[in-house]
Amino acid sequence: MKNNRELTLMKPFMPPLHELRPYLEKIWESRQLTNGGQILAELEQKLCDHLGVKYISLLANGALALILALKELNLHGEIITTPFTSVATALAIYWNNLKPVFVDINEEDLNINVAAIDRAITSETSAVLPVHIFGHPCDIEGIAQIAKKHDLKIVYDAAHCFGVEKNGKSICSYGDLSALSFHATKVFNTLEGGAIVCHDETAKKRIDILKNTGLDSNHQLSGYGINAKMSEIQAAFGIIQLNHIDDVMACRKKISMKYRELFSNIRGIRVLNEKESVKYNYSYFPAIIDPGEFGATRDEVADFLEKRNIFPRKYFSPLVSDYPEFKNFRKHDLTIARKIADNVLCMPLYHDISMEEVEFIVLSFSELQQIKCP
Repeated sequence: MKNNRELTLMKPFMPPLHELRPYLEKIWESRQLTNGGQILAELEQKLCDHLGVKYISLLANGALALILALKELNLHGEIITTPFTSVATALAIYWNNLKPVFVDINEEDLNINVAAIDRAITSETSAVLPVHIFGHPCDIEGIAQIAKKHDLKIVYDAAHCFGVEKNGKSICSYGDLSALSFHATKVFNTLEGGAIVCHDETAKKRIDILKNTGLDSNHQLSGYGINAKMSEIQAAFGIIQLNHIDDVMACRKKISMKYRELFSNIRGIRVLNEKESVKYNYSYFPAIIDPGEFGATRDEVADFLEKRNIFPRKYFSPLVSDYPEFKNFRKHDLTIARKIADNVLCMPLYHDISMEEVEFIVLSFSELQQIKCP
């Protein structure tokens, strides 16, 4: 089997161009490009309906969504989070003049460890910022219990979680606020974009003011905001994407199931388990390599695949806590997080990767194993 196409981690779904044209014509006619136009309002309502949430505020990107979610809660001191995530998670804490505290993750689902959260709480702790990593929900019940016990806020980094549900309820329904990313690499995208899901109208109004540089409807400064508004063209792209999202997610599910089936036959490769209570969006497919059992390290696997025009990603390596900018912030034992960061490899996954290409990728693992362990 030969591979004639570059197989990268992700390729965004692009809807038919003709479906976008009517929205572009509306924008050209209205000449309103941003500042909360009719198309943005339409997308906000459609997303509330699709996700089953009460209120959503659209923003220019996911990083700004996280920054403003923390800003809205008026937090202080320390925020407990995971080091196994995008650097944007910790940067959102930093930009709010808060201090990240890094704790370990679970080996099973790679999410923040609830017991580790409890051990890290001090008088300086004001919130927890867990990440539903790779679209797999955190222990939301355990986190809620600890937050209630210590009077902490919960902001979920739900960047990977568009459409994910637990017990028939949107994963964004939990915690005080949830921040989504609609970056081009995500299952649902608006070219660039993000959103904050909130549970009451008052919070929604405050967030809308904050994303408009803090100016309210009377053009009075009502808080230290920032320009984080989504444009009308981004919103239009999102509306068209939404029309196709169920089909896109169904394709990604089939591809993920194929990976799961094929990797089950390879010694030393572990994939994440799925829970019956969760509806997944299949945003990523991480494979965790046991070097001793597989016969090669993660880096050796990545190098071998790249020679075959296959380009997975070492998500998330290094740990955020290992960057020089975050080395001096408080951290606890990170044994599991470090182990996963050294051994994880996210497979190419997008709606139109073929089953033959998936087979070629997994066959490459098998062939490397045979070379290393003849």
